Amino acid sequence: MSLPPLSLYIHIPWCEQKCPYCDFNSHARKGAIPEQEYIAALLADLDRDLALAQDRMLTSIFIGGGTPSLISPAGIASLLSGVAERLPLAPQCEVTMEANPGTLEADRFRPYREAGVNRLSVGVQSFQQDKLLILGRIHGAEEARRAANEARKAGFERFNLDLMHTLPGQSVTDALYDLEQAIALKPPHLSWYQLTIEPNTQFASKPPELPDDDTQWAIFEQGKAMLEAAGYRQYEISAWAQPGYQCEHNLNYWRFGDYLGIGCGAHGKITQPDGTLLRTVKVKHPKGYLEPGRDPMAEQYSVEREDQALEYYMNRLRLMEPMPLSELSERTQLTPDDVAEPLNWALQRGLIERDNQQMQLTEQGHRFLNELLAQFLPD
Repeated sequence: MSLPPLSLYIHIPWCEQKCPYCDFNSHARKGAIPEQEYIAALLADLDRDLALAQDRMLTSIFIGGGTPSLISPAGIASLLSGVAERLPLAPQCEVTMEANPGTLEADRFRPYREAGVNRLSVGVQSFQQDKLLILGRIHGAEEARRAANEARKAGFERFNLDLMHTLPGQSVTDALYDLEQAIALKPPHLSWYQLTIEPNTQFASKPPELPDDDTQWAIFEQGKAMLEAAGYRQYEISAWAQPGYQCEHNLNYWRFGDYLGIGCGAHGKITQPDGTLLRTVKVKHPKGYLEPGRDPMAEQYSVEREDQALEYYMNRLRLMEPMPLSELSERTQLTPDDVAEPLNWALQRGLIERDNQQMQLTEQGHRFLNELLAQFLPD
């Protein structure tokens, strides 16, 4: 079988402080980050995974966290050159790095560009100080504006602003103000996503009061109209972009492509030549990950055939684009007959539209996506 495109995810686990909503594998740093030691561990981790690449080139690299911009530009340059020595990069390989809007990080944007990063994702979240304090963010609105301008000055044609909505105590007016401020900075890409309370977070232990359902719906509907009027198009549930500026790395995730994951707690998904889907998980805590001689692989398992439909559609149905019907058999071990019953159920209820070549969610389908995905749960 033909193998899907391959990406690489690199996890940097340290932050200045842990945000109360965050359930990612991040750790507030205590003192200096062991930068050189961690980069060496990342490249050794990649060495162990090289066979999984199966001679494919990397179409994208994403450096996430945590706060990757706590790593120096020289460290990022060393890391990316080490990756390029081990795996070929596609000519237009997208290399994204997450960054915070703080002054220190913004001053490093140009050196990061020179180090090989060609796309930035800046975690703004809000332009209102009271909301930033609730979210545990350590930057202000002016720093966020400066970061966007510095990204452009540094030569980043492709950059993203992360923005959250449905925040504690947020009104429709508040949410639209944040969106208006972000749009005014003219980022080519906007991640505009709803705050959810995740388990094992500070917000989970002391849940804040979030806007009611009517307010949430009004925020989304009016925000959507504002984004569309500004020339952005929604291509994924929480992602909006100007034409041609979609995030290639995330598109590969949602199209059920393959990716290697290196670094603390990083996840990977690899298709084997026989079609088996392999999931990998790396050691989560920095102390264990950096332990000399320790294998960074914490878990490795094959996705059972009966679970593959749910995994595929959980990813693929996030996208607004039509889905080729042939893709299911190309990316999983399943055939159209294996999913005929749930798809017919969705078709009868107006949740999808389809012809002989492709299918797509309807507006009703997006609204009742969870109910549709439940049809793919194994018996």
